[in-house]
Amino acid sequence: MITKNAIKPFLILSIIVLVLGIFAGCSKTSDVETASNLNTDEATKMTREELVFVNFRDIRDLNPHLYAGEMYAQEMLYETLVTISKDGYEPCLAESWKISKDGKVYTFNIRKNVYFSDGEICDAHAIKANFDAIIENKERHTWLEMMNLLVSVEATDENTLMITLSSPYYPMLTELGVTRPFAMVSPKAMINGSTKDGVQEYIGTGSYILKEFKTDEYAIFEKNPLYWGEEPAIDKITVKVIPDNQTRILALENGEIDLIYGKNMIDADTINKYVNSEEIEIALSKPTSTRQLLMNSKSPVLGDINVRKAIQHATDKKMISDGIFYGLEEPADFLFSKTVPYCDVAIKPYEYNFQEAVKLLEESGWVVGNDAIREKNGQKLAFDILYNSDSVTEKIISEYIQSQYSKLGMSVTIKGEEEQSYRDNMKAGNFDMVFNISWGMPYDPQSSLSAMQRPVYGDYAAQQGLEDKTHLDDMISKIMVSTSEEERQKLYNEVLSILHEEAIYLPLTYECNKAVFTKDLNNVVFTQSQYEVPFAMMHFKK
Repeated sequence: MITKNAIKPFLILSIIVLVLGIFAGCSKTSDVETASNLNTDEATKMTREELVFVNFRDIRDLNPHLYAGEMYAQEMLYETLVTISKDGYEPCLAESWKISKDGKVYTFNIRKNVYFSDGEICDAHAIKANFDAIIENKERHTWLEMMNLLVSVEATDENTLMITLSSPYYPMLTELGVTRPFAMVSPKAMINGSTKDGVQEYIGTGSYILKEFKTDEYAIFEKNPLYWGEEPAIDKITVKVIPDNQTRILALENGEIDLIYGKNMIDADTINKYVNSEEIEIALSKPTSTRQLLMNSKSPVLGDINVRKAIQHATDKKMISDGIFYGLEEPADFLFSKTVPYCDVAIKPYEYNFQEAVKLLEESGWVVGNDAIREKNGQKLAFDILYNSDSVTEKIISEYIQSQYSKLGMSVTIKGEEEQSYRDNMKAGNFDMVFNISWGMPYDPQSSLSAMQRPVYGDYAAQQGLEDKTHLDDMISKIMVSTSEEERQKLYNEVLSILHEEAIYLPLTYECNKAVFTKDLNNVVFTQSQYEVPFAMMHFKK
């Protein structure tokens, strides 16, 4: 239910579109046929041994040393030295580790008798081969500050791996615990000892293996018979490719699939629909990341900090939360939720206050012209909002903001571009305002901040007009190498305070992960990574 009258005039049609399907433009007849091939009786008969999952696109390239593949699938196939849990770091391929007093040397005791699914031993030498392959393609991974600090990686014997850094680096274990790029591939699957141009097969040490796939139709994963850990309860995971949102929902209701999982796979209308269902369960995670708009400080208009602050005060986030997300995504006051480590900082949110927005614009010399658009020294208060045209949600938010900001005398043009073009323009700084999302746990806040120091996404370009940019980068660098919790928190306080005061980021809502699934599927949970679907933890009722 839309809770505010002001949002109704343009949102009613938009929300109808949202219900009809976020990915309707990508729908194909074959997808509907694929979803209908499995009748309900067959699905019921197979549930004890098979879980049928759905994704909006193909698994793509599952080489974990690159960034193209679906991360849920990579998490099934590959493992890392450590695992990140809600309680911290836990052993995985490394049974234990020691960190030198100066924080520069990490010595890992590698788990014995672990094999890749092709039968190759996963010892320290195999892990060293993976690091060599990753380092060969170092330029691709410079968003990880650790890559800039690496001095050496050595396998001192088959059970011991030693990593030496030039400086201490507090996110070290976090970065070693994420699938990309530090998951281990069988050296036998590499191409001449390299992975930068691809791999021959997708071979890891994970709990599942990729048995079969047909591009844009399905992928079949089966239990890895050589897996060293606890055996999954479900023998087989079949992933169907169904781009259309409504078709996915119908497949779930018809018993043709068991699970829809992911923050971008399920819209708020679907969650709302199943709240009181007797057949379908829903699950929501805690906030995972921040949906935001990024303002370019080099823009002729948005380079004025008073314009940016006026926009902060003119944005009714509660309206967006209630009207578009039914309150499932809470209004965001800050770049990172206060539940994110180091981010419970004493800064005051920008309250929704239209009169304050008007005051800021007038104080800065922006006066309303004959055409109802404000101007200053011949410059119209006009700018663009760039969004991913594959996202109906971003389009709806853009239209709402366009309508609201026009009341302030701002002329806003919204521009949707397909995903790759949108990302390319963001990275190049070809935008006034652009939709963005924080990296989410376990990458926030350290990886999100580290990436601001170089042109990884739009942050670097957006911050180029800030007088404090050099100081910000310097403090971020100091955060990464600090060995003192107290000093690190102090630096985070200053960095987050400056970014908040500069009003470069317009937080909108805190995203959460979502799942809808059949009632006989148990233990559908969320992990520390918003990109993982923990199939190995799930089981069906007996």
